[in-house]
Amino acid sequence: MKRQDYITWDEYFMGVAKLSAHRSKDPGTQVGCCIATQDNRIASLGYNGLPRGCKDDEFPWIRDGKPLETKYLYVVHSELNAILNFSGHSLQGCKIYVTLFPCNECAKAIIQSGIHEIVYEEDRYADTDAVIASKKMLDASGVKYRKYNISHKKITIEV
Repeated sequence: MKRQDYITWDEYFMGVAKLSAHRSKDPGTQVGCCIATQDNRIASLGYNGLPRGCKDDEFPWIRDGKPLETKYLYVVHSELNAILNFSGHSLQGCKIYVTLFPCNECAKAIIQSGIHEIVYEEDRYADTDAVIASKKMLDASGVKYRKYNISHKKITIEV
C-alpha cells in the first residue's frame, strides 16, 4: 500500500466521530465525537441522544415550542455522552474529535475531565452565547481547539 493510501490520525478519529453521529435519532442535528488518547487509541465515543432508558419515540425531537415540548431539555450532547461513557481511569491529556463545536455545558465537562485539545469540524453556532462562553472558558483553562482540516478523501464502507 502506498503511503498516500493511509489516512492520518485526524482523518481516522474524525471519521469515527462522523460515523458515530449516524447513531443519533435527532432529525435536525446529528453530532458525534471520538475521544482519543495520547497514544492514538480510542478512549470513548458519543453521539447526541436521550439518556439510557428513555425511549426515542416517547420524547420530543423538535426545535421550536415550549421548553418541555422541544428536544433541548432531554438530549445529552455527544461530548458529554462520550465523557460519561468512558470506563477507564482518566481522560487527562486526551483529544476530543467532534463534528460540531462544543457548547458551554460540554466545554465545562471537557475542561473538568482533563481533555487538552478539541478538534472540531463545524462551528455553525459561533455567534451564540453558548459557544462564545465555551471559547472563553476553554481559552482561560488552556484547552486548545482547532478546526479539522478536511482532506476531502472519500472512503466507502458497506455495513
